[in-house]
Amino acid sequence: QVQLVESGGGLVQAGDSLRVSCAASGRPFSAYAMGWFRQAPGKEREFVAAISGSGTITRYADSMKGRFTISRDNVKNTMYLQMNTLKPEDTALYYCAATVRALITNDQATYDYWGQGTQVTVSS
Repeated sequence: QVQLVESGGGLVQAGDSLRVSCAASGRPFSAYAMGWFRQAPGKEREFVAAISGSGTITRYADSMKGRFTISRDNVKNTMYLQMNTLKPEDTALYYCAATVRALITNDQATYDYWGQGTQVTVSS
């Protein structure tokens, strides 16, 4: 069992940067591949990025490549999402998730644990 708590969301202006965090507790953090997903109002939840347990392999949704960076600190049991050049369309509730599977994936059905989300709002 692992518990996930997101933080760092807020209201920013278009073009700003923001870093959201996901703190984990429970089983050894490095045992889990992790991912970020987001859900905008009236839309389905979508994949943002994922990272392997060691942090050496990452994967991004095409629309986030070059603007978002996923990372993790296995000593602090925390995962991060650095978001640069934010756009109003990035407004969403951002969730972190963990999977016991070794391979990172963009399929939310393969994630076993989820946080409650942190709201990111980008004004134009």
